[in-house]
Amino acid sequence: MELDEVNTITVLGAGNMGHGIAEVAALAGYDVNLRDINDELVEDGYDKIEWSLNKLAEKEAITQEAADAAIDRVTPLVDLEVAVQNTDFVIEAIVERMDIKKDVWGQVDEHAPDHAVFATNTSSLSISEIATATDRQDKFCGMHFFNPPVRMELVEVISGAETSEETLAITEDLAESMDKTPVRVRKDVPGFIVNRILVPLMNEAAWLVHDDVATIEEVDSTTKFDIGLPMGSFELADYVGIDVGYHVLDYMHDELGDRYEPCPLMTEKVEAEEFGQKSGKGFYDYEDGDGADIPMDETNAEVKERLLAVLANEVAYLIGDDVASADEIDEAVKLGGRWPKGPAKMTDEYGLNKLLSTLESAHEESGHPRYEPFDSFESFVDEGFHGKAGDADEGEVEFDTIELSYPSEKVAHVELNRPQQMNSISLELIEELDAVLDLLEENDDVRGILLSGVGDKAFSAGADFMSIAGGGADPLGAVELSKFGQETFGRLESIEMPVVAAIDGYCLGGGMELATCADLRIATTRSKFGQPEFKLGLLPGWGGTQRLQRIVGMGRAKEIIFTCDHFDAERMEEFGFVNEVVEPGEFDEAALDLASKLAGGPPIAMRYTKRAMQKGWDDTDAGLEIESQAFGHVVGTDDVHEGINAFFGDGEPEFEGK
Repeated sequence: MELDEVNTITVLGAGNMGHGIAEVAALAGYDVNLRDINDELVEDGYDKIEWSLNKLAEKEAITQEAADAAIDRVTPLVDLEVAVQNTDFVIEAIVERMDIKKDVWGQVDEHAPDHAVFATNTSSLSISEIATATDRQDKFCGMHFFNPPVRMELVEVISGAETSEETLAITEDLAESMDKTPVRVRKDVPGFIVNRILVPLMNEAAWLVHDDVATIEEVDSTTKFDIGLPMGSFELADYVGIDVGYHVLDYMHDELGDRYEPCPLMTEKVEAEEFGQKSGKGFYDYEDGDGADIPMDETNAEVKERLLAVLANEVAYLIGDDVASADEIDEAVKLGGRWPKGPAKMTDEYGLNKLLSTLESAHEESGHPRYEPFDSFESFVDEGFHGKAGDADEGEVEFDTIELSYPSEKVAHVELNRPQQMNSISLELIEELDAVLDLLEENDDVRGILLSGVGDKAFSAGADFMSIAGGGADPLGAVELSKFGQETFGRLESIEMPVVAAIDGYCLGGGMELATCADLRIATTRSKFGQPEFKLGLLPGWGGTQRLQRIVGMGRAKEIIFTCDHFDAERMEEFGFVNEVVEPGEFDEAALDLASKLAGGPPIAMRYTKRAMQKGWDDTDAGLEIESQAFGHVVGTDDVHEGINAFFGDGEPEFEGK
């Protein structure tokens, strides 16, 4: 079966995951049968879809017409036979109990058409075992969405023991048609990829506290402000629900043995029904206390090394057992866990040999099987895989937060590459941008820069406040951070070639300050601009108080900064900030065309024009002096002769910067 043959999707279960998956499918244009065991449950799910779609329309993420059309595609049903009898694809998202899942799938198999593909949304249970309830195990796979499905981009596509390549391929195609990113899990292992990484890490954090190695505050301070994850380990457990993580871990323990024994600290919380935020109390108190109030200055080197060692061990297992590659693991965890960097790259950078040694020492000291290295981890290190050194081609420079490519002969494309963080600007990103500009200044073939953000949600939604808090929490550190950003962004303003900022989605705060440094700006109709720093009691610190007023005038600059409002692209075009507004479908081509056009101009004239304009802003006489001297310099260049000859010959000049 091909994707264009999928017209109707049945979603079994109208709870949080089920109604979310149904909404995503309906938005993608599919007819959806939403089924649950009684009218009350299915109608509640239907109502939540309607509410969510209207909310998206209210926020202008979709049109009201699109919202109305999507809800019209959803049919709430209770009769299972009716729900599946004419369907093309079935996604089950019911309670995480093997016996109930198998019972439901047995009924589905009896009534669904022979061509229908089956997928279970389980977060941990065995795909292969669930599939045995059907007579079409080759057409059965895992399709693990993340919560909430409307917002989370990742879908793990998991192969069962008998799943065919055709089934996996169409499931991946279906996920992509829903605007999701599928990551294939090639073997049916407990936890798949993301939970296989996150849940043991959460458990290890609990063991470190249980064994008096560290306090909850030290573990979370280390996780959040040293390792750099979005949340502290205990903060995350409370947010997700301690019971949710515990049940996945308990299943892994049953399937894989004492290596995954739940820490008594987690067991105690579950037995006391202290599940975290949803119950008002977990590892932190959300009713009578301050919640997850994590100190920034209680990081612990031993905690960091133990947590990274456990991470490295799980990554090595997944790679060694051919469950997924390092790149696939990193992509899945970055999208599913919103990590700024994947666990494979993170542990590579720390040093795999060091982390193996840490694991071996902890195993020798404690005797606990959770520290026993997997054979694959030992093999990787024995074979000389101690880190990322040597992975790149000779002379190649690798970046984690920047993508550098060359889409045309003279244009370098610099992309902010943190889509799971809305391309927010971290200290690492600023450092890498600085290094990229060093490379481009030394490359004589590059005549122009196209600057954009990966994905269609944001050019950049602003500064990464966790990164900033970690690097500039004290006043002197904040001053240096501000200066570093000002200088690095300013290099785009002064670099001797044209820079085009291509803006799609949010362009806020530090992201807008970065865009301000470009020579020209092109944006899509769905883009939003703003400087929201005042809402946080801050002010723009990367040049926004100075550079913005040069472009839009002092009055408009004050309006943008003081109000903290969002402005659409058309309004910013009226202000003079945006040079061109295009529809999203025309954006990529239009942005590259503009950058290529500017890159095709005379390099020497461009260099001196930018210098004269920048200098003349502060001192007109100085700018005029640079202009006259530059005019005298360029008038005898080969470029001028080329331009004159092309003009009189009615052709296009090919400037070489000579």
